[in-house]
Amino acid sequence: MKPKMLIEKELIPSLSFTDASVIEQHPELSKQVQKAIRLGNTHKRKVKIVFQDDEGIKKVDTTLWASGSKFVCLKGGVWIPMNRLIEIEI
Repeated sequence: MKPKMLIEKELIPSLSFTDASVIEQHPELSKQVQKAIRLGNTHKRKVKIVFQDDEGIKKVDTTLWASGSKFVCLKGGVWIPMNRLIEIEI
């Protein structure tokens, strides 16, 4: 995997997710997302979210609050497209 740039979650809204290319996601990503949501909602625990924007692979250390079919919601109302997630490091 390429190097990951650690960023602050406040920068995510300024990132671009227009590239429609398919990225390789962790095979257990759905389970990782659900576990991270439980940890975030019950224990306010942060996780490392690895994702890819149009410029490359990024990592953010934050709390995951919710997910839908197309996006995950981070603390502070920041959204990342599900199809751009690579893995959740718990």
